Amino acid sequence: MQRKHYDEDHLAFGEAVRTFIAKEMLPDYLAWEAAGLMPREVFQTAGANGFLGLQVPEQYGGGGTDDFRFNQVLGEELMLAGIGGAGLGLTLHNDICLPYFLHYCTEEQRQRWLPGIVSGELITAVAMTEPGAGSDLAGIRTSATPAGPGADSDLIVNGAKTFITNGINADLVITAVRTGPDRHKGLSLVVLERGMPGFERGRNLEKLGLHSQDTAELSFTDVRVPAANILGELGKGFLGMVSNLPQERMSIAIAGVAGARAALNWTISYVRERKAFGQSIGSLQNTRFVLAEVATEIDVAQAYLDQCVNALLIGDLTPEDAAKAKWWATELHGRVVDRCLQLHGGYGYMQEYPIARAYADARVTRIYGGATEIMKEIIGKSLKLG
Repeated sequence: MQRKHYDEDHLAFGEAVRTFIAKEMLPDYLAWEAAGLMPREVFQTAGANGFLGLQVPEQYGGGGTDDFRFNQVLGEELMLAGIGGAGLGLTLHNDICLPYFLHYCTEEQRQRWLPGIVSGELITAVAMTEPGAGSDLAGIRTSATPAGPGADSDLIVNGAKTFITNGINADLVITAVRTGPDRHKGLSLVVLERGMPGFERGRNLEKLGLHSQDTAELSFTDVRVPAANILGELGKGFLGMVSNLPQERMSIAIAGVAGARAALNWTISYVRERKAFGQSIGSLQNTRFVLAEVATEIDVAQAYLDQCVNALLIGDLTPEDAAKAKWWATELHGRVVDRCLQLHGGYGYMQEYPIARAYADARVTRIYGGATEIMKEIIGKSLKLG
């Protein structure tokens, strides 16, 4: 079916993104994978090309658009190019971190941070997960205590975070901290900046996949965070985190469906060329049936996903619908990559083929941003079964 989700501006933006990826990312991507890190300069180049801070008002240097479909185009093109590891750093910066700065910053904070976020000079991360608190955000224990009397006091932060995407490269880390005993109302958000005394980065974690994406452990020992770096109101951190989750989950779902489509594209090309038993693998009935199923599942998922993005554009996307998109798209991604790798035979297990890297990259998407089981719990509760 013809996809009418994008207009001419989106299509032109997509062409610009493809040109950028081909010139600035693909030639060095495997080197980044081996190094376990994408250079900071890539963010700056992306910023110079207008691919960062799309929703930031023009007065701060941004694109000035509320149309999330431009974010969707960027996310899809990164996955279709087979560079999900590097792409995650950019989409996290745009889709997941930026809304916190847009919704909760004071005017002084906007002037201080937004231009650098748009240019790529300031790389962002969000630090929620702790060694003992993953999907249960209310279990966060990293503490922030007043440094002195008064409501405008600085905060002293102590604790640790783990599995933090962009953790090595980040200059601004939106950090969830406990400022009170209540499980939900006792959480707040602060921005920790590169170079603050007591803010240390641990090792760049060695992962199954997404090797070019820096993922770090962070530790805080008596870090003095000025009151000017408190994001939003004290005690409103849990509400802030939860309110941003639908868009975060849409970003992950977009990558999931696009990643599945990339796997299908690579496999179609492979089975057309690869011979077995005197004929192309693509001419075998099993191959046709497998890829027919995969193509159908992707198109059906794409239709639902596009409707969810349309709902997000007008503020109507519910947490339940976002949860449906997230778990279905990521499970689909894993299922499709697995079936497509099988059709590559032994070559599918070789790292020189993008399907092998995609297989490893896809696994974590069913965990981060809320595990599949959490998504089903959200949906199940909305059904009011008893």
